Amino acid sequence: MSGHSKWASIRHKKGAVDARRGKIFTKLIKEITVAARFGGGDPAANPRLRSAILAAKSENMPKDNIERAIKKGTGELEGANYEESIYEGYGPGGAAILVESLTDNKKRAVADIRHIFSRSGGSLGETGCVSWMFQKKGYIIVEKTAAHEDFIMETAIEAGAEDVREDDDNFEIITDIQDFESVKAAIDRTSIPTVSAEITMLPQTYVNLEGRDAEQMIKMMENLEDCDDVQKVYTNADIPEEMMT
Repeated sequence: MSGHSKWASIRHKKGAVDARRGKIFTKLIKEITVAARFGGGDPAANPRLRSAILAAKSENMPKDNIERAIKKGTGELEGANYEESIYEGYGPGGAAILVESLTDNKKRAVADIRHIFSRSGGSLGETGCVSWMFQKKGYIIVEKTAAHEDFIMETAIEAGAEDVREDDDNFEIITDIQDFESVKAAIDRTSIPTVSAEITMLPQTYVNLEGRDAEQMIKMMENLEDCDDVQKVYTNADIPEEMMT
């Protein structure tokens, strides 16, 4: 919808996600540790770990930090035992919300998440209540000023991308998760800079929010993403472009 944006692109424009580098690193280290714990410390044999390392490198995390996080996951170094959970619910205006949590204290995490939902006019729901609305996809953002649309589209599609979309400022490249790394590598080979590249949950349909509902949703998403026990948050809210400034 012209003049509107999805949270996947809003979060980068606003800089709302983990504006402080220390918080970024903490969440990335958690993900690397858990990925190594469940899939082993060899990135070549562990797609989740490869994706986590890619995200860490995109944030300029030092190599030593990455290696220590892997060793904590494999048990070579002592580290916290994080539990994974997914919480589902509804925000202002009935928009669907998915929350991915990694925590060493599940009771604290669910209490904090529930509090953020309730004070923002939302509510936590049962498992499965909104997850069916989302699909796991590779998601790459390139600024429109970085390259011509035809070149971006040709490069991405030839590398295996499913779709190339656009909003007011960006091209959004959508991939199957199995093709994410090859598409990202193809974009990198052109030396076109990416704003973001990640495995994410994309909504299949969107809810248009305006006015106070949109304001409350932006604040709610920022509060959730600022929570130490929350890794990622997804929503199908579609919000007016002018509310991002």
